Amino acid sequence: MTELFFKGGPIFMGILTIIVLIILIISVVFFITVSFRKINNSEQTLRKINTVKSLGIFALIIGILGQLIGLFSAFRAIRFGEVEASPEIFVEGFKISMIPTVYGILIFTFSIILWFLLKRVLKSSCKSFKINQN
Repeated sequence: MTELFFKGGPIFMGILTIIVLIILIISVVFFITVSFRKINNSEQTLRKINTVKSLGIFALIIGILGQLIGLFSAFRAIRFGEVEASPEIFVEGFKISMIPTVYGILIFTFSIILWFLLKRVLKSSCKSFKINQN
């Protein structure tokens, strides 16, 4: 697993890991808040829940950006003759460039599932509160 982390580029993979940790922290805080029934403002809580979804989208964008920067660097190196471009090397480089994108997609999927569950929990804990579909 750490091999994939470093192959995918420590900068982008690190940013994505920080994003998934923030998503987890927000979700755990929300579940603890709901468990002890300390919800004073449902609108504010709904914004926090929407933050989970927004961070997931941000992770997806960062993953795609990581792939594009990696491909740009590889194509630039091939163009200037710094690297000999055999088909095997090209395919391996493309495979490695997909790592941050896949990680971003997984984080996005995880955040959407959490967002859906958190919204359901909020809706069930605040029966009188009407949640707008965003």
